[in-house]
Amino acid sequence: MSGNNPRKRLRELLASKRLIVAPGIYDAYGARLVEQAGFEAVYMTGNGVSASLLGRPDVGLVDLTLITSHAHRVASAVEIPLICDADTGYGNVVNVRRTVQEFEGAGVAAIHLEDQVSPKRCGHLPGSRPVVPLEEAVGKIEAAVAARRDPDFAIIARTDAATGEGIDAAIRRGQAYRKAGADVVFVELNSSPDIVEILKRVAGEIDAPCLVNVAESGRLGELTAAELGDIGFRIAIYPGLGRCAAGYGIREALKVLKHDGSTANARDRMLTFKEYNEALKLSEVEEWEQRYLR
Repeated sequence: MSGNNPRKRLRELLASKRLIVAPGIYDAYGARLVEQAGFEAVYMTGNGVSASLLGRPDVGLVDLTLITSHAHRVASAVEIPLICDADTGYGNVVNVRRTVQEFEGAGVAAIHLEDQVSPKRCGHLPGSRPVVPLEEAVGKIEAAVAARRDPDFAIIARTDAATGEGIDAAIRRGQAYRKAGADVVFVELNSSPDIVEILKRVAGEIDAPCLVNVAESGRLGELTAAELGDIGFRIAIYPGLGRCAAGYGIREALKVLKHDGSTANARDRMLTFKEYNEALKLSEVEEWEQRYLR
């Protein structure tokens, strides 16, 4: 086993041929909760980071310095592998080189790079997302692979071509990115009535471990992790889970406080102080104090 090396652990999980479920979070507190719940990996969504740090939608406002400094804190908070959204690599092949090095330095286990034209937009927003020419996108994946210093740092190649150019074009891009050295391929898909057949094509026609982005709505969101694994996917990310669940919980508690003047009627839907401190591993700090504080 890989011990405390999250990158080697992610490699082992990928080699096991079973599905890795990576719930989406946007901060270290959420990552702690994912680890506490027993998941083997965690995913940091750029959409959630934009929402939590800027209070803005995912339309390319988060830059490299902002997200990698945030990723460093998140990766440091957990022992499980952290997979991060790296948008378009924040520029051309020169920028991609620094992007890889900065995420590596932050302790992240894997990043995904997409082929959208900058400034990018969240893949689940309405409308198609224009993509850069295939040759340019392949060059960026090759640059990312060449830039990494740790061979266990995983490069995930994402394509957003399906919405605008069709699934055939998206699969061709995924195949090209695998040949360029990508460790995992991620075809961004919007849910549709025939999504299962599309997923089977993606997993069956791309000779690489494939990642699926599971939205909270539509037919895709109804598929279980077991079903996704049976189709042939190796990673399932749930980017909206943390940000949508937290937003709902905070909003509902605020309604109670506004209406009642206290939080008493919301406390059954809130963590106790004990549960909160368990998530933050307060006991580890207390044990450290007892051992060394004179």
